[in-house]
Amino acid sequence: MRVAMIGTGYVGLVSGACFSEFGVEVVCVDKDAEKIAKLHDNIIPIYEPGLDALVKRNVKAGRLSFTTDIAGAMKGADAVFIAVGTPTGRTGGHADLSYVYAAAREVAEAMTGYTVVVTKSTVPVGTGDEVEKVIRETRPDAEFDVVSNPEFLREGSAIEDFMRPDRVVIGTESDRAQDVMRELYRPLYLIERPIIFTSRRTSELIKYAGNTFLATKITFINEIADLCEKVGADVHDVARGIGLDGRIGRKFLHPGPGYGGSCFPKDTLALVHTARDYESPLRIVEAVVDINDKRKKAMAGRIVDACGGSVAGKTVAILGVAFKPNTDDMRDAPSLDIIPALQAAGAEVRAYDPEAMGEARKMLDGVTWCESAYEAMTGANVLVIITEWNQFRALDVKKMKSLLVEPIVVDLRNIYEPAEMAAAGFRYSCVGRPPADGKRA
Repeated sequence: MRVAMIGTGYVGLVSGACFSEFGVEVVCVDKDAEKIAKLHDNIIPIYEPGLDALVKRNVKAGRLSFTTDIAGAMKGADAVFIAVGTPTGRTGGHADLSYVYAAAREVAEAMTGYTVVVTKSTVPVGTGDEVEKVIRETRPDAEFDVVSNPEFLREGSAIEDFMRPDRVVIGTESDRAQDVMRELYRPLYLIERPIIFTSRRTSELIKYAGNTFLATKITFINEIADLCEKVGADVHDVARGIGLDGRIGRKFLHPGPGYGGSCFPKDTLALVHTARDYESPLRIVEAVVDINDKRKKAMAGRIVDACGGSVAGKTVAILGVAFKPNTDDMRDAPSLDIIPALQAAGAEVRAYDPEAMGEARKMLDGVTWCESAYEAMTGANVLVIITEWNQFRALDVKKMKSLLVEPIVVDLRNIYEPAEMAAAGFRYSCVGRPPADGKRA
């Protein structure tokens, strides 16, 4: 089979590379000539574990290629995937679909025969109908079907998610399009992965409903963590106690500074506005959005409190600025709220992240970027852990204490044990867990 993938961002590049690993001939298309040139030179524009090797292997095998020529990419293609960005619009919180519709017009103009057009981008309910309308208006003579096939890729484990997904959702009522999609995903049938065929609008809503539910779980456990701090309970034990209930599950019950990234903030907001447009408001989701925004903004206050009520003239060491480990994605990362607030309070910020500092430099001014975790904490008055990279989980606590001016650690990801940190001589503050001495840092 042959596939054209429109867009070489996170979703397009990962999906294209993974399809090529299935044995499909994939041509990835992007208007950014510089990005395509870098991909030809095996320079991957995003950090995703294993992606560079996967791309290199399939390019070498002749199954994966890159171009700016959409018409050339579509020649002989069984399916054309639209995997372009759908950022939050400048007003109202609706998803900006201009890139999707522009891609649909270009696809229509390049069609030479029956084409299955697949929206891989995350799009609101009814977008497939609009894509079909755009193509029909551009090419009244075209023979095509529009299919919804949302992605469910977690940054940091996207390749495994594609190769062994919990499910594949395909929205189409066309038998012909279903046959094409079945053949494309045939390797997953062979390993008995669930593939769900449904209507296009249902498929579009499944994506938003799934991400919103996960964002709700995160927000719920964060509020429970706040309550734990008030009543002297341990949120880790609470999360385990409820997570072992099969109806609830243990995933996404990890307290922290709030969710971020390319999906949850954008998708929860878009679903809220879709629901309002249809006069069926989602009050729970509206609360989730509001609570999460306020939580990220409140985290700097925790750090100030740990420092005795002021960080003016003090140096704060930050470990991790990406929204989660194993990615360089800075979109809506909690650090983007925390660091400026600390700077506004008079702090000097030194920071280190294994992968995201290149992106972070574009978004955060006045930060001293360091080459290691230990360099960041050298001479600092307080150490703050924002992103739970594995390399931060086993730092030398004796060395940490010797490098810090004051033995204060604010762990917003709970990767250390309060009793152990107290025994090592730290004033340690975390989220939703009682301190070893009964007093918070």
